Amino acid sequence: MKKMISILIISLILLLGMSMKTWAETKTFVEGKPIWLKERTKVMNDFAGFRAIFNVDNTENVLLRCAGHDFYRVYVNGKFVFYGPARGPHGFHRVDEVNISNYLQKGENILAIEAIVYNVNGYGITNQPGFIQAEIMQGNKVLCATGSEKYPFIGFDLNYKFKKVERYSFQRGFSEAYRLTPQSLDWIVKKENAPTPYEIEILENKALISRGVPMPTFEKILPEKIIIEGKVNLQKPIEKPWINKNVEPRSDFLGYPFNQLEYSPPKDFQKMTIEKGERKEQSVSFPLLINASTYRVFDFGRSMTGFVCLKIKVDEPTKVFITFDEMLRNETVDWKRLGCHNVIALHLLEKGEYNFESIEPYTFRYMQITNTNTSSTIISTGIRLYENPEAQKAKFVCSDERLNRIFEAGRATFAQNAVDIFMDCPHRERAGWLCDSFFTSRAGLVLTGNTSVEKNFFENFMLPPKFEFLPDGMLPMCYPSDHNNGQFIPNWAMWFVVQLGEYVKRSNDWDLVNALQPKVLALVKFFDQYKNSDGLLEKLPSWVFVEWSRANDFVQDVNYPSNMLFAGVLDTVAELYKLPEYKQEAEKIRDTIRKQSFDGTFFVDNAVRKEGKLEVTRNRTEVCQYFAFFFKVATRETYSDLWNILRNDFGPHRKENNKYPEVYLANSFIGNVLRAELLTLSGEGDKVLDESVGYLDYMAQRTGTLWENVDDGASLNHGFASHVVYIYDRIALGVSEYDPVNKKVKIVFRPLSLKYCEGEIPVGSNQTIKVKWQQDDNTIRYAINTPDDYSVEIENLTGKNLVKETN
Repeated sequence: MKKMISILIISLILLLGMSMKTWAETKTFVEGKPIWLKERTKVMNDFAGFRAIFNVDNTENVLLRCAGHDFYRVYVNGKFVFYGPARGPHGFHRVDEVNISNYLQKGENILAIEAIVYNVNGYGITNQPGFIQAEIMQGNKVLCATGSEKYPFIGFDLNYKFKKVERYSFQRGFSEAYRLTPQSLDWIVKKENAPTPYEIEILENKALISRGVPMPTFEKILPEKIIIEGKVNLQKPIEKPWINKNVEPRSDFLGYPFNQLEYSPPKDFQKMTIEKGERKEQSVSFPLLINASTYRVFDFGRSMTGFVCLKIKVDEPTKVFITFDEMLRNETVDWKRLGCHNVIALHLLEKGEYNFESIEPYTFRYMQITNTNTSSTIISTGIRLYENPEAQKAKFVCSDERLNRIFEAGRATFAQNAVDIFMDCPHRERAGWLCDSFFTSRAGLVLTGNTSVEKNFFENFMLPPKFEFLPDGMLPMCYPSDHNNGQFIPNWAMWFVVQLGEYVKRSNDWDLVNALQPKVLALVKFFDQYKNSDGLLEKLPSWVFVEWSRANDFVQDVNYPSNMLFAGVLDTVAELYKLPEYKQEAEKIRDTIRKQSFDGTFFVDNAVRKEGKLEVTRNRTEVCQYFAFFFKVATRETYSDLWNILRNDFGPHRKENNKYPEVYLANSFIGNVLRAELLTLSGEGDKVLDESVGYLDYMAQRTGTLWENVDDGASLNHGFASHVVYIYDRIALGVSEYDPVNKKVKIVFRPLSLKYCEGEIPVGSNQTIKVKWQQDDNTIRYAINTPDDYSVEIENLTGKNLVKETN
């Protein structure tokens, strides 16, 4: 049987290789060709401008088609249009197609593109040469095109952005620092004062695919208030300035060596001391005068993700620093809290007015603008949002304002982590992490009504024929990315398969699922070499990850949560690809885990091999118990005593209550989410909602987003945590089951303390499932509205009378 499976894998890989470049929705240009500044495609942190001047007699039906690497921002006649692209895998690039008619004027028009390529490895970027490819079409007529002799684009070296600076973080590109004059951006707006044109070169053709996901709206948001005013001591440098060793270049981490930097934003910012400021609570009114050697801290009301905007006027040359973070620490903006350089340096070289916008998106609630040697006038400041626009389609409101607040925090968290792929966080990494994506994808369906981002996410993993630096069969722990050090998380590759099993039930996208079959089977085969004589995975390589808790300390030699997860993988493979032998293997693994891991009260996390013999440890974690129930090693019926302990004695207050202190606590990622899911599946209505308040409401209140950990030491905006909206729709709203493929909805009314709840789950592009109910002591009055072709099943567990009302 194993030989037959190996032959099947080889055959499928060969077939996939033949069709790789035609499977996805491909895109073509009429005349535009990929270009870049000559002999600069592989320069690190290269910032380039490309401009075309064209004429139109009428402004209707004008389309811009654009692709590039790494990122670009597009202006028409000086007005911001969009930022792109949606990220794609190695060897493939996604194309933006945008109608720009509303930005045009009759006669002469200017299209300007700022483009940046990093040419370094990272978690949220790929190390590929830079290029830009663009054309403007009106009907079948080409108005301008990159690489065209008749209607060309001109290239510029935008050297007003410092090139040789530190990386922003281990996972992303470079820090931002600029030396600007009031004329630096004139090339975007008018013909005059443009930089000296730079020779461009036409590059080899690129494999182009569809953007696949909706374009953000790029709304600009102003701060709500000023909360701190303070002074800066320019003569007193920080005594022990922080040097971020995590971003120091080495053989497997690319960047400019520290001794070759032309400028260091974090080092320069630490040449002064930010003195403790005075707490304020004042509304923001622009223009705003800021004196020399002072700063202001602006509060945006909640954590947001987007591009930093600052319009400022100065009377003499100066430096201005913009720092930001999701929270305040000791009443200051701790710009280095996450090991990132959350500091942007602006060298304003002349008297005049400046209109700055960062080329990369960042995440913050608080932004500090620090003036140095001269007073300035802030004409305006804010953030241009970079979010999934479809996350606003869903609706939810109930009688408990805490739940409403948490739902909105979940929505905001999803929107900021699902622009083009499912990300872990929108700031430190912007990486398409597996496992996180399993939970985010569930929220995606009920918030947006579609699986477009999830499709892109899987498509990115599917298209590359191989993943450099990784062993054959293994998938990257996050992607698109480069892992030059060869690190991977075998558990996260397993979560990929489990998510794929749910994806097809959300999307019915069997074409993509079948196209991924070679990679899935190759992954399963990869694990064969780690199976011991008991059939369990032992001594898994690289970074074995269960969750951010003590569970990660108990991962070798035989880690039982990993094997529970692997059983879930085999179940999924058996179901997706009609391979029943994997189902049988999954059941054997579960049976072995029950015999080895369960100590009579709890499941133990691991067993270690000593002198050739496997010895089960006494290491027990909360999350291990949740893995056991989630992956069907245990059920509420077969392990009822354990379930009752988990249900009654565990939860958000176990630490204070000192219940079972020998069982290490779970964390937000991912134990607490698994707990909520298991309680939901068991029909625990009020308990699920009450615990969600204990776990999440303090997060929603502080940042308006949901966090990576239970404390504030890590990301305060993590995509997986948006899963709570999926919980609320099932428990509070009552949409217990939603099957978009078979067009079925099941409504379950269960005993709840809520007085009312109403909401909408989007279906496709313009339909919704609407549910509304309210209750008193004896009666539940409800209304349900679904698309005409949906069937609805209703179950009443309350013992109350149901009264259906018309909308």
